[in-house]
Amino acid sequence: MADKKAQLSIDGAAPIELPVLSGTMGPDVIDVRALTAEGRYTFDPGFMSTASCESAITFIDGEKGVLLHRGYPIEQLAENSDYLETCFLLLYGELPTAEQKEKFVNTVKSHTMAHEQLKNFFNGFRRDAHPMAIMCGVVGALSAFYHDSLDINDYKHREISAIRLIAKIPTIAAMCFKYSKGEPMIYPRNDLGYSENFLHMMFSTPCDGPTPKISPVLAKAMDKIFILHADHEQNASTSTVRLAGSSGANPFACIAAGIAALWGPAHGGANEAVLTMLEEIGDVSNIDKFIAKAKDKNDPFKLMGFGHRVYKNFDPRAKVMKQTCDEVLAELGINDPQLELAMKLEEIARNDPYFKERNLYPNVDFYSGIILKAIGIPTSMFTVIFALARTVGWISHWKEMLAGPYKIGRPRQLYTGKAQRNYVEIDKR
Repeated sequence: MADKKAQLSIDGAAPIELPVLSGTMGPDVIDVRALTAEGRYTFDPGFMSTASCESAITFIDGEKGVLLHRGYPIEQLAENSDYLETCFLLLYGELPTAEQKEKFVNTVKSHTMAHEQLKNFFNGFRRDAHPMAIMCGVVGALSAFYHDSLDINDYKHREISAIRLIAKIPTIAAMCFKYSKGEPMIYPRNDLGYSENFLHMMFSTPCDGPTPKISPVLAKAMDKIFILHADHEQNASTSTVRLAGSSGANPFACIAAGIAALWGPAHGGANEAVLTMLEEIGDVSNIDKFIAKAKDKNDPFKLMGFGHRVYKNFDPRAKVMKQTCDEVLAELGINDPQLELAMKLEEIARNDPYFKERNLYPNVDFYSGIILKAIGIPTSMFTVIFALARTVGWISHWKEMLAGPYKIGRPRQLYTGKAQRNYVEIDKR
């Protein structure tokens, strides 16, 4: 932290000195905590210019298209790592040795089974309930089953809670899917890898013969989707987890809060919105018309899955996801008009000067939506899979916060309501 100061002068009063803090990377931040003693607050709707915490987990430079986890570029992790190794990195700060990784993977596998009574919760939901509604409720209910790990001040309790969540979320996600289809829920198989096991629980059915083999290409694609969505700094859902955690809430409640925030269509529903858009376009013959609508500033239509709120140049995850998308479509050999439409739309947007000049390139949501559809996962499950992948990011930030000094979150406001007034009896109003 550099020894720099900023001065704030208000109406000619003596300047208020505010420390300027420097991180490892990224812009400096002005520490405004001293303003409270002066009876002043800052005003920052959406917290777009406010650093709410210190963190050593993830760094994003949206202008340069950089995403680092513990200092490692996301492209390198997606190319060389796997999801559970990335989980270890996010949780503990370093890539594991071979021995550490084996122990971690085995520990996660030993916790993949969901409590048998958890199935009873599903019966309280309608079969057509949105899987995110079920996911939110069931994950929150885990605190009713694991009383032995709810002391947030105990390091070992925090550790076992983190492992349980990473291990059980895929099982619960697959249970949500099976319940919506009216099919028997499938138990996890710990002889399979993390992503392979998830696909097994999603698509296998009880049978007398051998279980159908999961395609390595599809398992690898799912693993990359998990890696690319594992964490994304202080976004809405991560900030929600931290805020809930600052109150002392148990980890299962905090992750359920994160799931609820992710459910919002402006946050976790982007890849689902891509498929909705493709349905609206309908056919390749309609592309030119909708491209024109996207260019018309007076038309509400938007190309979903192009450009990114954070990345002003390009989404570093998109290149990896495009390659994976190509591999999946080649593996499955699908003749799906909607996927053909998506590929044509991508080609046009990548070459059209209008989109190139505005850096409206396909982002990770565009390609992940196409991959999930190709695999056979319905759009209602897209955000559930996002939540599955992001769980490790949420729990890493929760653990980081609890490991150091922190205060309960208490945002301030600019009050614009009525000034104080006296109560008037009802017959005099």
